[in-house]
Parts: sequence; C-alpha cells; structure tokens
Amino acid sequence: MNTGEVAKLLGVSISTIQRWVKQLGLPMEKNERGHYLFKDEDIELIKQIHHKIQQGVLLQDIAPLYEKKSRQGALKDAKNDQAIEMLSTKMSEMETRLNAKADSVTSYQLIQHRREIEDLQNQIKNLINRIATLESQLKTQPSNEKAPVLEHVDKGRKAKKKNFVSGLFGF
Repeated sequence: MNTGEVAKLLGVSISTIQRWVKQLGLPMEKNERGHYLFKDEDIELIKQIHHKIQQGVLLQDIAPLYEKKSRQGALKDAKNDQAIEMLSTKMSEMETRLNAKADSVTSYQLIQHRREIEDLQNQIKNLINRIATLESQLKTQPSNEKAPVLEHVDKGRKAKKKNFVSGLFGF
C-alpha cells in the first residue's frame, strides 16, 4: 500500500503518516520515486502507533515498536580499513608529487622570464649605445655638410593593413 491508502485506512492525513515514519525512524521501504511502500506488518505497526496516540500518548514518548533491522554494509571490516589507509597514503603521495611538479614548472617559467628580461635589458643597452654613437657622430660632423637622412620605415602600418585585409577575407 502507499501512504495515501494507509492514511485513508486510519482516517488521518498523508502528512501525518509521513511525520510518524520520519519522527519514529520507521524502516519503511521506498519505491523508485521515493514514496513509502507499506507491507502488512508495517500497516499493523502504524495501527499500533495510531491507537497509542488516540489514548493520549505523545509521539515522542512512543518507544519503537519494531525490531531494528541491521543495516548491511554498516560494519567495519579490517580489509576495508586497510584499503582506505592504502588509498589515503597513495593520495598523499600523489599530492606531494603534484605539488613538487607544480613547483618545478613554476621555477622553470620564472627562469625563462628572467632570461627574457635580461635579453631585453641587453637590447636596450645596445640601443642606448648605438644612439650615443650616432649622436656623437652627428656632433662631430661639420655643420655645412648635409646630415644623412635616416629613412624610417613604418612596418607596423603595413602590418596593420595586412591584418585588416586578412581579417575581412579570413586569410
């Protein structure tokens, strides 16, 4: 029987039956939807509870009227404890190795970035030296000579046009 049928049989509401099952911790089976399924012995137990409540006994004062069924899988097993301990140890080892690997990757990346920064600093020093050399050459040239015109090629502008065109046509 379902909850509604048991409630109708006893003349109480469905929520009352559900409350009794929950508050008294009655071991009722459930279907695939999670609804209670009541067997004949379950109905007898609910009838006894209903009778006690009608006599004025409070729900919290009703002692369990059923034999508690032992739950399967609730017992600890030495094999399970060993397996759990072994898994825990392996997990700890894996975490340690993962942290070490992450540290080494981070260290490698820092070294690479440091090298790139040093290369850029060297290029800047070379450019500063080149500018100083060109300025000294310019100062030492006689003023009546025409200074060489340095052509400036704007490579960035061509690249922008190319990127714009390739963006339009998907090149």
